[in-house]
Amino acid sequence: MEKACKNCKVIIAQGDVCPMCGSSNLTSKWNGYVVIMNVEKSEIAKKLAITANGTYAINVGE
Repeated sequence: MEKACKNCKVIIAQGDVCPMCGSSNLTSKWNGYVVIMNVEKSEIAKKLAITANGTYAINVGE
């Protein structure tokens, strides 16, 4: 089951530590996602304050 990091919202497929920020504050309660492939040119990444390529949850629950 995929989990989302509560800190940076990156989605991870396995493990208990976020590879992006190193946090172990993960949840399986998230919905919606966006895939950023070119953070430098992405307007969506700018609006969501995303600074690295990856797959991110739009909403992260408790």
